[in-house]
Amino acid sequence: MNQFPAVAIGGPPHSGKSVLTYGLTQRLRAQCIDHYVLRACPDGEGDWSQEAPPETVRLIRNKSPFSRSFVEGICRDLNRRHLPLLVDVGGRPTPEQEAIFDHCTHAILIAPEATASTELPIWRDLAIRHGLAVLAELRSALTGQEQIQAHKPVLQARVVGLERHRPVGGPVVDALATRLAALFHYEESELRLAHLSQSPLEMTVEVDRLAQDMGLGPLPHTWQPEELPAVLEYLPQGESLALYGRGPAWLYAAVAIHVAPASLFQFDPRLGWVQPSTVRLQVNPAAHQPLRWQVVETADHICLELRLVDAYVDYSEARELALPSIPADRGLVISGRLPYWLLTGVVTAYRGQPWLATYRPQLDDQAVVVASRLPARPVGSLIQMPTPGR
Repeated sequence: MNQFPAVAIGGPPHSGKSVLTYGLTQRLRAQCIDHYVLRACPDGEGDWSQEAPPETVRLIRNKSPFSRSFVEGICRDLNRRHLPLLVDVGGRPTPEQEAIFDHCTHAILIAPEATASTELPIWRDLAIRHGLAVLAELRSALTGQEQIQAHKPVLQARVVGLERHRPVGGPVVDALATRLAALFHYEESELRLAHLSQSPLEMTVEVDRLAQDMGLGPLPHTWQPEELPAVLEYLPQGESLALYGRGPAWLYAAVAIHVAPASLFQFDPRLGWVQPSTVRLQVNPAAHQPLRWQVVETADHICLELRLVDAYVDYSEARELALPSIPADRGLVISGRLPYWLLTGVVTAYRGQPWLATYRPQLDDQAVVVASRLPARPVGSLIQMPTPGR
């Protein structure tokens, strides 16, 4: 059995599960508690759904149905996890989808206050049926006062204001974060050294310690695009390295291009140490792949919008892909919610473009330049672009 806890956050639709998950992970990150959020529902709602402008979220949000392959993939990821997990699960699990709960250890249950008396017992029975220890039962409301009725053995409380684009806080979230911090507590050096000892390369760069070594301030560090040039100057170019730790996708993309064609390994909390996908560029790539694309030309550059066919993509199924060739004299913006190991493979394949940027919805519909040979488009600069779908 996996030694790390996996806490399922479950409840009916519109309970505030994703917003609660975001608030909890932000508090744990602030305390430098190593963990990972696994989105076990195929709607693609990561941190971006809380941090990006509301209109952007509405346009790029993708409500996909559960599929057998998605459930099987999530169960595999849960079973081989390398860190404690917060698991954001769907609102109406079928018996087949309940297999996800067999790979969790604990549960946080939440329901709208108006239906909590009928919904929470259903979810409590589900947790008991799958052997999960319930940490909290919450009734959510948009307004009013928060109340904690009991701390032990189960946190029972009324939580207020779990709405996107509003600060997530209050005594209930604080109490729950404290409980999770105790559950997720491992000696930092123990976890880190265990992962680093398995690194396939001698040169392993830790993202947090990189920021510290560069004198960018106390931990945890929030990376900014304008710091990219200093990062790339600090790291050796064209030499193999392994990258470990939490960082934005554009940072990983820039480092992948910086070390290419040498090898890059990156630590995935679900998979362990992996290499980027191998991506070939072709004039007419085959359509039967786990990735779909749309090429959009603008007066200034080309946008390559990527989308996973299924909400879940297995690493073994996407190790080798083909994408369309782009005119060699055009800048390129890559957009799409992809696993880091897939994104780094894609940007490495297109590193020959005059400049290359990755779209970041949290940055007010801007893309971050991650590689460039043009002074007018320096690395770390931002490109304003229309939201995909407009």
